[in-house]
Amino acid sequence: MSIILDNLPGVVGSLPGGSGVIAKADDMINWARKSSLWPMTFGLACCAIEMMGAYASRFDFDRMGVIPRPSPRQADLIIIAGTVVKKMADPIIQVYKQMPEPRFVISYGSCSNCGGPYYDSYSVVKGVDKIIPVDIYVAGCPPRPEALQFGLLQLQKKIEQMQMSRGGGASPQQLKGSRDIGTAV
Repeated sequence: MSIILDNLPGVVGSLPGGSGVIAKADDMINWARKSSLWPMTFGLACCAIEMMGAYASRFDFDRMGVIPRPSPRQADLIIIAGTVVKKMADPIIQVYKQMPEPRFVISYGSCSNCGGPYYDSYSVVKGVDKIIPVDIYVAGCPPRPEALQFGLLQLQKKIEQMQMSRGGGASPQQLKGSRDIGTAV
C-alpha cells in the first residue's frame, strides 16, 4: 500500500476493484486536526524569539504541518509566549474568542505559565490560565524551540483522544476545565 494509506488511523483492506479504508469518523477527523495545526503566535516578550526560532530552518515546524496564521479566524491554536500583563489580558481574551472551535492553547515559558521572575509585580497576570483555558504548559525561561516541539507533540496526543460525540469537538482538557488539570512539559 502507499505511505498515506499505511499511516491512516483505520484498517486498509483490499476490495473487489481496489482498496478501501475503514475507520471511525473521530479517528479520521482527529488525524486531520493533529496533522495540520495552524497556530496564531502571540509573542509578548523574550520567549517569542525562541518561538520564532522554532519556525526557522533548523527546527522547521512546517514539516510537522504547523503553519502560523496571522488571523485568529484562521487559527486553531494560540501560543502565548512571554509575560502577560493585565493590560494585555483583554486583547488575549478577545483573540481567543475569535478563534473557531475547537481551539487549543499552549502556554510557552515561565512568564506565561506563572508570571516568571515578575510574579510579584502589580501589573503581571499570575499565569495565562487565569484568563483563558490552557491545554499544554511548556516550562523554561526562555524555553528552547525543542521544548515547543515537544509541547506540540503532547498537544497532538491530546487531539488524538478527542471524541465528537462527547461535546462537539472540545478537547479533554476543555471538557474538564482548564483550571482543574495542568499538563506540564
